[in-house]
Amino acid sequence: MTGFGALADGGLAWCEDGEVVDLRALGDVFAQPTLNALMASGRHAWREAIDVARSHDGPRPQAPRMRLPFDVADYVDFYASKEHASNLGRMFRPDQEPLLPNWVWLPVGYHGRAGTVVVSGTDVVRPSGQLRAGEWGPSQRLDVELELGFVVGVPSQEPLGTADFADHVFGVVLVNDWSARDIQAFEYVPLGPFLGKSFRTSISAWVTPLALLEPRRVEAPQQDPPPLPHLAGGRDWALDLDLSIELNGEVVSRGNARSLYWTMPQMLAHATSNGATVRTGDLMATGTISGREPGTEGSLIELYGNTRFLADGDEIVLRATLLGDVRGRVVG
Repeated sequence: MTGFGALADGGLAWCEDGEVVDLRALGDVFAQPTLNALMASGRHAWREAIDVARSHDGPRPQAPRMRLPFDVADYVDFYASKEHASNLGRMFRPDQEPLLPNWVWLPVGYHGRAGTVVVSGTDVVRPSGQLRAGEWGPSQRLDVELELGFVVGVPSQEPLGTADFADHVFGVVLVNDWSARDIQAFEYVPLGPFLGKSFRTSISAWVTPLALLEPRRVEAPQQDPPPLPHLAGGRDWALDLDLSIELNGEVVSRGNARSLYWTMPQMLAHATSNGATVRTGDLMATGTISGREPGTEGSLIELYGNTRFLADGDEIVLRATLLGDVRGRVVG
């Protein structure tokens, strides 16, 4: 893993190849409790911060306690994997086309809850809710979603194009958007996800700067039909990052982020296309990343055909090339 994080007792740290360096002695933004000031400083300052962090001969704490790396301003979750959307469409609408008509025209998404985004290692309390008409209780179909998330650094009051992505986005995190499938299934028509998603979202303790992901950029899959002009760019921002899900110490899925149909620049452009602003600390996630082959699915509902979900005590660890891990244990 490579990136910046926030130490639990204050100040920033740098992690590379598993070695952590305490950056607090550098002062200024490195002494802040979160990454927000650094993220707001702009692309040139980000590059300088990476160079300074890599050359700093500071303390090297072993297994430091970490906090949420940035204060989350807003949280948006997309649905950008064609394979994932198709898998769920076939499962829940077997007599219809897997993808709804709007899916190929724009990055479908929903606004989540920023206040329940937590750092990796935080326990996940099993949520309760309405499971079906007239029935309330703890979710019996608690699931995970393996996602990437990108973090806005430089705010904007204007719509952003796909070409603006690298000037406004500081870096990338790994995301687990925990999902209560039974609560979600009963509530989501017609307005979409709400309590089945809002109880917990976990992110990695380390934010990998966008500049360090440049060597991992590849062309995204071809889009058909071609997107509208404001979404037409950003196709060279698919990321060749290996992904995995580990359940109680066993790897149950291996995939790659390069398969995403909608890219992160397209997601940012769509999110601001109606005039919505973005702020430092805005987190936007890709939605579950699934591949075409069996064993590359990004959620348990796909991996096990809607037959296996999380029990109390289960531990999930998500991993991705260059990014920090995301782990969480389910408690009743």
